[in-house]
Amino acid sequence: MTETEAALRTLAHNVRAARTRAGLSLDELCRRAKVSKGALAGLEKAQGNPNFATLVRLADTLGLSVSALMEGPAEGRVRVVTANAVMPLWKGERGSEARLMLTTSGSAPVEVWRWTLEPGEEYPSHPHQTGVVETVSVTAGQMVLVVDGAEHPVEAGQTAAFDGDTAHTYRGAGTEGCHLIMTVHLPHGPA
Repeated sequence: MTETEAALRTLAHNVRAARTRAGLSLDELCRRAKVSKGALAGLEKAQGNPNFATLVRLADTLGLSVSALMEGPAEGRVRVVTANAVMPLWKGERGSEARLMLTTSGSAPVEVWRWTLEPGEEYPSHPHQTGVVETVSVTAGQMVLVVDGAEHPVEAGQTAAFDGDTAHTYRGAGTEGCHLIMTVHLPHGPA
């Protein structure tokens, strides 16, 4: 079995188990997450290739992190994750990418992401569930964070925080690639 097949099987198992724990039918989860029934049924059978937006909508609806849907069982008290060992969940046409490195456990999980944004390339995100807070810490280059239509320049050495329950976009700025660490602070429980 390839790494991709194994990851898809883990994802299928985790989505099905989370849906069952939440007491949601396939139809109800599709309605709440705004995901087609065919896409969700295929995903639960470890078929297809779900996109990043679909995974975010499912995770938000189930009150989980994206990585909780993708991770296998914990392997010990300390996890060390190498960026190259994690497949990008989003790739832009100009070379931008987003990698979900890990999610902390506990009652208020936090996702830790590594992003690279090329100049002019952007990723628009739909609003997350109420209570989600995001931070972006730029380690190199420049970006523009757009929240509710307002643009906020963020450059190397700066960190911005915002409520993620509104439309937001990450855009590379300047003349070189922007590198950033993004955290997504998740509220406890389903939406």
